[in-house]
Amino acid sequence: MKLKVNGETHELDLPDDIPLLWVLRDELQLTGTKYGCGVAQCGACTVHVDGRAIRSCVTPASTLAGKEIRTIEGLEGASAKAVQDAWIASDVPQCGYCQSGQVMSAVALLEQNPSPSEGEIHDAMKGNLCRCNCYSRIRQAVKDAAVARKEEA
Repeated sequence: MKLKVNGETHELDLPDDIPLLWVLRDELQLTGTKYGCGVAQCGACTVHVDGRAIRSCVTPASTLAGKEIRTIEGLEGASAKAVQDAWIASDVPQCGYCQSGQVMSAVALLEQNPSPSEGEIHDAMKGNLCRCNCYSRIRQAVKDAAVARKEEA
């Protein structure tokens, strides 16, 4: 199978049913994408496929040929910078385990909707669980990132 990850094309000889998560972590050594639950319920494995947030633990890699896959290691652009800056300013992480998935979901939201309402932020982020219960700081950071993006425009 041929996959384009973070702008690089990789030719891989793997089973068709292998989840993208294991291709990223085990084959490509991109370990920023985390394994959390294995059933698409926690969001730790969130990556972007053609700009949309997906759960890599349940997505067969073979279904992604010809698509642009972006992981936390390849995240770039104005929305990514705004989210990363807001995360630092709001001191969001505690243990940090869920953060790559949280950031990936937040960036996908802002790329699709640069001025989300509180409800839209909640809806976009509700699939990402945080063991440390940092939800108020996460939501605030997403709001702050949206404001920063608006001020740049």
